Amino acid sequence: MRPQTIDDVVGQAHLLGQGRPLRAAVESGQLQSMILWGPPGVGKTTLARLLVKACGAELIAISAVLGGVKEIREAVELAQQARSLGRACVVFVDEVHRFNKAQQDAFLPHVESGLFVFIGATTENPGFEVNSALLSRASVLVLKPLEEPAMRELARRAFALYQFDDQLMDSAAWSRLVTSADGDARRLLGALELLIPEAQKAATGIDDALLDRMLPQLVRQFDKGGDAFYDQISALHKSVRGSDPDAALYWFCRMTDGGCDPRYIARRMIRMASEDIGLADPRALTMTLEAATAYERLGSPEGELALAQALVFLACAAKSNAVYVAYNAARKFVQDHGSLPVPDHLRNAPTKLAKSLGHGKEYRYSHDEPGAFSPGQRYFPDALPQAPVFYGPVDRGMETKIAEKLATLRKMNAK
Repeated sequence: MRPQTIDDVVGQAHLLGQGRPLRAAVESGQLQSMILWGPPGVGKTTLARLLVKACGAELIAISAVLGGVKEIREAVELAQQARSLGRACVVFVDEVHRFNKAQQDAFLPHVESGLFVFIGATTENPGFEVNSALLSRASVLVLKPLEEPAMRELARRAFALYQFDDQLMDSAAWSRLVTSADGDARRLLGALELLIPEAQKAATGIDDALLDRMLPQLVRQFDKGGDAFYDQISALHKSVRGSDPDAALYWFCRMTDGGCDPRYIARRMIRMASEDIGLADPRALTMTLEAATAYERLGSPEGELALAQALVFLACAAKSNAVYVAYNAARKFVQDHGSLPVPDHLRNAPTKLAKSLGHGKEYRYSHDEPGAFSPGQRYFPDALPQAPVFYGPVDRGMETKIAEKLATLRKMNAK
């Protein structure tokens, strides 16, 4: 089933279409160093091999999962032999993100000298996993999950290989199979490899009943540690921040459906309650903590409803990042101004010596004054003539009341 030529490849039209980067490389016969970045099963290794074949170069393949310095050294020696015979050479490194910095650096002098063209394949973001020196010498080409028409073409080829009538594939079963494959050609073909012979043996079609019997674990892919993971939690967070409860529920279900631990989502929701809602609605943090506790008590799937309830509340609540902004500003201020001494009137005075040094002198106990407030009393270090202001309430939710109170207190201070 693996394509034999570039024209056999399905999908990736943005790279293989007329005038696109990989098509241009094949037509010119000139390959440049590149990194193919995309999810599993979209054709990274296949494309690399076909590109080398189409350009008439010699391929040296290394798996970063199994290889190390020894394999890199051997690849360099093979490339030198190829050069002595006048042959162009390409070193292909699968799962290049598995190599450490020193191993990746080993390719640099040979790429620069033109000994070989470097092609790497990775499922991880090259910006994080490939060192900058190697990254600067290679183009990053992004491969996309295969869409339904491409998956249908792959299935058609599989049916032809098995001489199976594709009309015997139930449309509902097909939709379910494509959804579960999540754009991964290997997952689709692996499933068909099990389903088609079974359907032929039973002289039946492929329907939901056969899928339930042969492939009971049809779940969507969820990359628990890579870019798909962080992209989806980012989408969830931004849906809440954008006050869209429907989108928030969609991403929540996408993640739990794919196998994400709901406790991780609960932790992120607690962060959302403080970062994006804050004092505009303090109930958000309480409700989220209670939902997290409910999940711990109930587990899945019952506990997920409590998380969904809190998630909808977060999305619908008034939004404020005022505390988040104030906290970051205060941290930076402390880092910039160092350890300024505590004013004498704010210091603790548990001993006679401390009192004789003036600690606590002239401190005004706010509860003894009207409104439990001591107008004009300073709480910042004396070395700061102008008291900085970090927190600025927004005009939404409970913070409107907080803003009014602070305005009143500040006028009293000024007076």
